[in-house]
Amino acid sequence: MQDPNPLPWGAQDRFQAHYIVRKQSDDSIELTARTVLETSGHFGSKKVTNVQWQGGKIADTLNSDSILNELIAQQSVDDAIITVDPTSKGVRIYGKWKNSFEFNVSKKQFEIFDKIAGHIKSF
Repeated sequence: MQDPNPLPWGAQDRFQAHYIVRKQSDDSIELTARTVLETSGHFGSKKVTNVQWQGGKIADTLNSDSILNELIAQQSVDDAIITVDPTSKGVRIYGKWKNSFEFNVSKKQFEIFDKIAGHIKSF
């Protein structure tokens, strides 16, 4: 007999796009950053009003790019949460986990990640 209420173990319906930039760094803390959002409104009407980067020295470079931060502020709250994380052979740029119905990468999001990758490469 099959269990009518199976436990939610195993593969989950969650996806996350990672953008990898090849970059070696002696101090990986310098290449760590995350967006901190100021928002207005509640629930479905919540909008991003301002974006600040918090983290290592790359955060200062990203904060100084006003065009990048305006592009991020035009995204939804979930899409505006971006993390920059160094790995052993590069740097990952990624957003929040999404289910299969929400998961997509728009041209604007790709442009945002491309600008971040350019800053990382020139760092």
